[in-house]
Amino acid sequence: MTLTLNQRAAVLSVVLLLAGLLVWEVSIAAGGAGSAELTEYEKLTGGGAPKAGVPPPSQVIAKAWAELSDPFYDAGPNDKGIGIQIGYSIYRVLSGYLLAALVAIPLGFLIGMSPVAWRALNPFIQVLRPISPLAWMPLALFIIQDSEASAIFVIFICSIWPMLINTAFGVAGVRADWVNVARTHELGTLRTAFTVILPAAAPTIVTGMRISIGIAWLVIVAAEMLVGGTGIGYYVWNEWNNLDLTSVIFSILMIGVVGMALDAAFGVLQRAVAYAE
Repeated sequence: MTLTLNQRAAVLSVVLLLAGLLVWEVSIAAGGAGSAELTEYEKLTGGGAPKAGVPPPSQVIAKAWAELSDPFYDAGPNDKGIGIQIGYSIYRVLSGYLLAALVAIPLGFLIGMSPVAWRALNPFIQVLRPISPLAWMPLALFIIQDSEASAIFVIFICSIWPMLINTAFGVAGVRADWVNVARTHELGTLRTAFTVILPAAAPTIVTGMRISIGIAWLVIVAAEMLVGGTGIGYYVWNEWNNLDLTSVIFSILMIGVVGMALDAAFGVLQRAVAYAE
């Protein structure tokens, strides 16, 4: 039986994963077995006390099983299930992201269709775009006076630029012949925008949206570490303060899984709007 390219890639991925886990497990076990015998002085000064260390993968898997068995438990402000924490993070990401889409896509259309608007707004875009989203956090906290809304604002800021620039680039790149044909048929500006320009520019726009959701998911972790309360970023920081590295590694893996799922969703959308001339 001949395996397809995807099947061979899947088998190789599983082999690499198992090899990595095995090396990790063995290296942790070897490090523990190599500990030297404590002297009397070290025992008297507390040298024998348990020390935090990197957990083996078996411990992380056991932690993941325990957390994922009851992901929505709520035992107080600092003890919530991983499902609740991720839910708060996704809510903030989607809130800021959708607000950014409402602003960026229409504005990108305007910039892409109007050279005057592009020349007028480009200096502002070039100045604001390189600013780190987290640099806005102190100002947002001071003005908005609400940590939840400030985190959403930071997601809004980091999401808007890729969508805005890609929309403008996609709209400006639509072939002039198609727009001229629409004018020949006396289509209005809005009808031309929705029936001619939008289908042609959609792949570029969705690419910008896909980049934005990835950046938003990266930024929410850091933002939640700053604002605290709830969310996967706060969960990582809280477990670090508890010196629970097993939970830290588990939450890092969950951040990766959720980020991959968000990217995959936009990958499906990108294929759905693929435009063939």
